Parts: sequence; C-alpha cells; structure tokens
Amino acid sequence: MRALRLALVILGFLITSASVHADEALLSDARKAEIGEIVKSYLLSHPEVIQDALNELEKRQRDAEANAQKTALASIGPDLIKAENGIVLGNPSGDVTLVEFFDYNCGYCKKSLSDIMTLMKDDPKLRVILRDFPVLGPDSIEASKVALAVRAQLSGSKYMEFHQKLLESRGRVGKDRALQVAQELGADMAKLQKDLDSTEVRRLIEGTMRAADALRIGGTPAFVVGDGVIVGAVGHDPLADAVKSMRTCGKAIC
Repeated sequence: MRALRLALVILGFLITSASVHADEALLSDARKAEIGEIVKSYLLSHPEVIQDALNELEKRQRDAEANAQKTALASIGPDLIKAENGIVLGNPSGDVTLVEFFDYNCGYCKKSLSDIMTLMKDDPKLRVILRDFPVLGPDSIEASKVALAVRAQLSGSKYMEFHQKLLESRGRVGKDRALQVAQELGADMAKLQKDLDSTEVRRLIEGTMRAADALRIGGTPAFVVGDGVIVGAVGHDPLADAVKSMRTCGKAIC
C-alpha cells in the first residue's frame, strides 16, 4: 500500500502542477501528453501499484456489499426467518436461525448438505430455514415447485429425507425426480400435482428471489445468520462459529 500512496502523491503533484501552469481553460495537448508519459513511465517502473490499486478496489467493493447486506437484513430479516416463508428444519423454537439459499442442482449445495445435517445433529437449539432459490435453469425451478408444494404434506424429519434424497440424486434434478421422491415418501400425488402451480408456491419462489436480490446473493449456497451473509460452501466450522457468535453477542461476528 506504500507504493499506492506514493503513486497517488505523485499524481496529485502532477495535477496540481498542471493546474498552476495551464491556461484558465483546458490543458494543452502537449501538456496532457507530457503528464501521460510521466504517469505511464512510473507505472511501468512500479507495476505493483496497479495490483495494489486493484486490491484496494476489491476491498472497497466487498465493504460496500457487506454494508448493503446489513442494511437489507435490517429491513427484511424478520420476514426472512418466518416459518411461512420457507421450510423449517431442526428445532422450530430454536434460539438461533440459520437460513440457507440453495438450488437442487447446485454441486456446492450438495457438499454443504452434510454440514447442515451435522449442525442440526450437534445443536438441538438450532433452527434452520430452507429457501428454495432455483437459479440453475428450468429443471431447478420445477424441482423447487414440487419441493414447496410437498411441504404441505411432509414436515420435520420426513421433509428432511425428501430434501436429502433430492440433493443426493445423480444427474440433473427436475420435476420427474422430485415427484418420484415425493411418491416414495407417501405424498398424495393428486394433491401435489394440483398444488405445483398454486399462488402459494409462486409467492414463495418470488419472495426468495426478491430477498436474494436485496441481499446481493447471486449464487448458491448462501447462508444468513443474524446480521451476516455467508456465501459459498464454506464448510461446517464457519457456520458453527456464526451460530456461536449469535449466542455470545447477538451478531454473526463478535
């Protein structure tokens, strides 16, 4: 960062110098070319400055995104964890809620499944909300419709079995596979077919899409714990740490 600061000082000096010697209007073409050559020469001699600048830009973008997420969570957080807006697993009365945005065709979501199952097994006070976020094509949308429709018939460990079987399926998961698993678990198929395109199913998918957009979540999996958004298949420990922090200080990171 020292090189970056030096470059900024030099550029500031050049601009100030140019302003002093320029006409009241614009710099002459010759003066502009002179400044451009000086800047070019410096950057060629110190290319690390460019990387420093890019790193700083990325950091500022990450900070801006994190602040935007916190602002969004302050307004949509209560709706995000309501039982009627997702699938409740774990302890329905748990003291901490972990929300997962997932897609049944997401390979990283499949990897994260064991992390979520271990968390629920080891933490009897944890409440988990599944939010179907079908962003990987028409098959994902159809699978989500079945999953959201079947929640009226399957709950708790039965729904978890349905969820697990779909995520552990080989190949693409779509409507046919989702209906097959639902039938294996004893769902009323006539009712299920009727409920697939219901207003309620559409409301749930659209609500999750809006929430993900507000939180700047563009892929899966993504997790929300309190005031924190965790993107990607980060593994068991970061999720467990966020839950622990919520109990300690009321924030995802103390």
